[in-house]
Amino acid sequence: MNALAVDGLLADARARTGLDEFGDDWFVEPLSVLTNALTTEARLSPLGLDLTRRRLVALLADRLRAGRTRRRHPEIDDVEVTVAAVICGLPRTGSTLLHRLLASSPRLTATLSWETSYPVPFPGEGSDAAERKRRARERAALFLQMSPEFADIHTIEWNGPEEDVLLLDRTFTSMSFDSFYHVPSYGDWLRRADQTPAYRELREWLALLRWQDPARAGRRWILKSPHHLMATGTVLDTFAGSRIVMTHRSPVRAVPSYASMVVSMSGQYSDHVDPHTVGPYWSDRFAATLTRYAATRDTRPDRYVDLRYRDLVADPAASAAGLLDDLGLPADDADRAAFAAYLDRDRATRHAAHTYTAEDFGLSAHQLARDFAGYREGTS
Repeated sequence: MNALAVDGLLADARARTGLDEFGDDWFVEPLSVLTNALTTEARLSPLGLDLTRRRLVALLADRLRAGRTRRRHPEIDDVEVTVAAVICGLPRTGSTLLHRLLASSPRLTATLSWETSYPVPFPGEGSDAAERKRRARERAALFLQMSPEFADIHTIEWNGPEEDVLLLDRTFTSMSFDSFYHVPSYGDWLRRADQTPAYRELREWLALLRWQDPARAGRRWILKSPHHLMATGTVLDTFAGSRIVMTHRSPVRAVPSYASMVVSMSGQYSDHVDPHTVGPYWSDRFAATLTRYAATRDTRPDRYVDLRYRDLVADPAASAAGLLDDLGLPADDADRAAFAAYLDRDRATRHAAHTYTAEDFGLSAHQLARDFAGYREGTS
């Protein structure tokens, strides 16, 4: 019996929620590609298989619950979603720091970690979302218990800004999956796929979150994920008026750093994680992604803003303020105070240094420099 058979997952989600209206079934194709790769390539441990099945059913259940919520509250479809900027860049290029800085501005907003885990209100839940927040705290604690070294790579804040790509997980069209699992056939499919329906749904998820939180009225969204690099044209088509913010750091440093993060995450699901497979996979993938990004950028150069990693880490607050200027939202005193407060919190919670070498992941500085030679914007 295939524990990840699509029909079984759909049936379990229906049984779990008592709902059966999935609506447009376009998502079944990416779900099928993913589950086939998980079954044939990921080498899941017994625990990994159980966790993965639970996760997929939960994502499907969220689709059902979100559909019910929108049917009961058709006003959600009229909620305005205004995106100021979409932060891209390779992973480990300062994008998280920039995202959290900008999200601290009183005029901007971002998806919060607990929202990306539990975006749909539970039946009978109050506006404080207490149950979802409790579960999110416990989930973050469990994640760090399973991968304690992860905190040295990426700071987890259950109530802080987190990548909106985690909302895209519910479309099964998301870079999350080949970051957590060795599923190269899924990664190949994802790079070729038309992501228009996934981004249409991302907009719907943002509207649902805005509807739940009136305090977000009038605030523009700051989105962030390296996933968006694969579909910058679709991003710009979906969010009119938005700008792509590209963070730049030498791939010689960024790629091995991300490989170490992937090894940490995927070890939760498989006992057969090979770092020397992980490194070349992501090196090849990011090289292809940047080539595609460059071609797309050339068609709409006015929609892109660049920020160098070395400038960001040298003066984060000034970099964030300068970016607001580029976005037509000149920084004011409230923005600067928010940036300073965030940086104080960040310094207080920073963990040990993250150490690794390219060779740890089957890579070398020479090979990376050669493979990314066409990356014109890269700086160290």
